[in-house]
Amino acid sequence: MSSVLTIKSIYTDGACTGNPGPGGWGVVVYFSDGSTHEMGGASPRTTNNKMEMQAAIAGLQFLKESGQTKPISLCTDSEYLINCVTKWVKSWKKKGWKKADGNPVLNQDLLEILDDLNSSRVKWEHVRGHAGNVGNERCDAIARAFANGKTLSLQQQDFLLEQKSGVCLSTVSALETNSTIIYKNKQEINTPATDITNMEPQTHSATSVGEELPREMRVTQLRNLVETLHIADEIAEKGYLITSSELADLMDVHASAVTSRGDEWRWRNWIVSRVRREGNQILWELERGDKVERENEGMGSK
Repeated sequence: MSSVLTIKSIYTDGACTGNPGPGGWGVVVYFSDGSTHEMGGASPRTTNNKMEMQAAIAGLQFLKESGQTKPISLCTDSEYLINCVTKWVKSWKKKGWKKADGNPVLNQDLLEILDDLNSSRVKWEHVRGHAGNVGNERCDAIARAFANGKTLSLQQQDFLLEQKSGVCLSTVSALETNSTIIYKNKQEINTPATDITNMEPQTHSATSVGEELPREMRVTQLRNLVETLHIADEIAEKGYLITSSELADLMDVHASAVTSRGDEWRWRNWIVSRVRREGNQILWELERGDKVERENEGMGSK
């Protein structure tokens, strides 16, 4: 007996190793009967923000293609994504996709798609990353698996398409316009991760979870890491102040992992210090730890 599925909420997340570097995104769709449908994809060279946007695009496309008109919650741990879609995009469009400083807006192509897919029935909700939220943790696991070139089993439902006439079509993902997702049965189906968008070049490794990555990919990740460390060194040397979200992108962690560490802490070769708050942004300073240690040793010898 088929029953119409109602989407209650959609969780999205993105991940990137190196930033820029290999990235992945994950989506978990929650239905009214408690069942879930998971999606994910990968890109060989991208950024964390791009993957956050890609995940949201996939979730919103799934909602659009379902034909559902009832409101849903879209949950993400990216405050940057929420602000882009619900606040800043209106001003950027009016200014011809220019920021207040006159520079072009990053990721305009993805933001235009998000703006087109967004609607009043979507309630954007921020959830804390790595705080035990089941939906967020699962999305994070999917995104990171793809970012690291691994595959995993995704919980996917067996859908039928029902036209407005009520005639059932085929057992494929609901990709037809003006169709309604209906649930064929109560059994969940494990399938390999699949990608429903074409915004980024996608790669799907045949490597199973836990197996070693190919040497070429490991070398690429090392190069991306060195590039990230060079960026951090330049930020420290020039005395640039960066925001929590920018620091989180540099470290390849969620913004909450930055703000929850306190006012001063160590990351790799750098001491990270909270400097001040400007509006709703916290500004951080990076300083080479070995330089601080040499200075302290010099003071101690006097």
